[in-house]
Amino acid sequence: MTTTQQPLLILIAGPYRSGTGGDPALMAANLARLEEAAWPLFRAGHVPMIGEWVALPVLRSAGADVDDPLAEQVLYPAAARLLARCDAVLRLPGGSTGADQDVAIARGRGLPVYHRIEDVPGVLVVDAA
Repeated sequence: MTTTQQPLLILIAGPYRSGTGGDPALMAANLARLEEAAWPLFRAGHVPMIGEWVALPVLRSAGADVDDPLAEQVLYPAAARLLARCDAVLRLPGGSTGADQDVAIARGRGLPVYHRIEDVPGVLVVDAA
């Protein structure tokens, strides 16, 4: 059920490759953590977006993966291009050069940057207990 008047396209930013040493299982776990924020945002009437949802298929279509040198030409630029369309950023915890760049771009564009999901308009954090 939508709880906001105007849906926002919100980039979810946080660690993906950072701290993984290139381990695919750790990167998958990081992506899963980013994706955990998607449902609460969607439930609140927003459109969640994660840069890797765009960048990874682009890399695969180029015959590359995240450990390929081409990744530097796709991962960060995909997020930057998305930010030209996004209305806000949700910056999740954890060290990440890419996520920090996303925040800097968003602030430069005057977009809101949320550091807690419960601060996003309309999001209701449901206690799992």
